[in-house]
Amino acid sequence: MMKWIPVALVLVLSACSGTPQTVYYQLAAAGSSVAASSQNVFRPVWVEHVSVPDYLAGNGVVYQSNDVQFVIAANNQWASPLDQQLQQTLVSNLSAALPGVLVSSTLMGEQHDTLNVSVMGFHGRYDGHVVVSGAWTLEHDGKLTRQPFAFDLAQNEDGYDALVITLAKGWQQVVGQVANAVIHQH
Repeated sequence: MMKWIPVALVLVLSACSGTPQTVYYQLAAAGSSVAASSQNVFRPVWVEHVSVPDYLAGNGVVYQSNDVQFVIAANNQWASPLDQQLQQTLVSNLSAALPGVLVSSTLMGEQHDTLNVSVMGFHGRYDGHVVVSGAWTLEHDGKLTRQPFAFDLAQNEDGYDALVITLAKGWQQVVGQVANAVIHQH
């Protein structure tokens, strides 16, 4: 009986050491700005909603393993729901890109522009690229501007850290599109 104890102990320890650790990711906010003239008076921008499809709405970071298959990572997860992270970084990055413009996810009175974003792709791909795609709609004075976006960025390194960094860069490009639209609306 005693000779089985070391074997059992080795099995238990090896099982514990083989358990993958869960890693949580948060999108980083960028600190760039677009040349917005301080002479123009900009209305506040209300970021009403950012939506994601069901396959992106879970906790796991998504990776496309071939043309038809998507893998939702079990141990590489978003620190908070992806739609919330996208909305928070959109507000933060738009605020940085448009100094002097109040950008908020909270409704701010009657005079504001309204922004809605529908994200359709926000994942890594088997060929080493990252997909950030969807469309945004900006309402200004009753006029709607709808702009699709589809960014395909090369991921410089392997791994989920590099994937999330590249996704954030793609999201920053969406922010640049929206910031330019806000400037040209006024």
